[in-house]
Amino acid sequence: MNSLRAVAIALCCIVVVLGGLPFSSNAQLDPSFYRNTCPNVSSIVREVIRSVSKKDPRMLGSLVRFHFHDCFVQGCDASVLLNKTDTVVSEQDAFPNRNSLRGLDVVNQIKTAVEKACPNTVSCADILALSAELSSTLADGPDWKVPLGRRDGLTANQLLANKNLPAPFNTTDQLKAAFAAQGLDTTDLVALSGAHTFWKSSLLFIC
Repeated sequence: MNSLRAVAIALCCIVVVLGGLPFSSNAQLDPSFYRNTCPNVSSIVREVIRSVSKKDPRMLGSLVRFHFHDCFVQGCDASVLLNKTDTVVSEQDAFPNRNSLRGLDVVNQIKTAVEKACPNTVSCADILALSAELSSTLADGPDWKVPLGRRDGLTANQLLANKNLPAPFNTTDQLKAAFAAQGLDTTDLVALSGAHTFWKSSLLFIC
């Protein structure tokens, strides 16, 4: 149940994750959740990301950020993927996400590939979690076992996204407070913030 803290720690060579935040279900998560229903899900996700990252290496960092921005709002429930409708005020239009949330098309590609192999089986929330971990490994970073079995949220919360997600103009103290509210510390702040752009450096993950 510690997906967000795990990514933070791994990306910085100090820990491993994007985890520590609440999930959309109280059910016990398990890395082998899809062992019988979609055993190749990790390979499918990895292949799509690998193919995309050859043309756009920056996408690896963007997919980590995508999972981070999902989990910070109302748990790791893929609510960030919900588009604006008559009944949904999309988190994609929140200030910290507007014009900066890259990778939605890639997530759609992954979902299409997974659905072709395992229809109506793998949640979008788990796809985001797997994408973050696999992006780390494809960038020659650490890997970790991703707990699986999340359920997708049916609602979005743009107000909470504006409140909880770090903004470009936040001060250091404001950033620390935002992360502390999610049970994350300064190490997690540095790791997850750096993960946005880790593709730019050949010195990736140096401790």
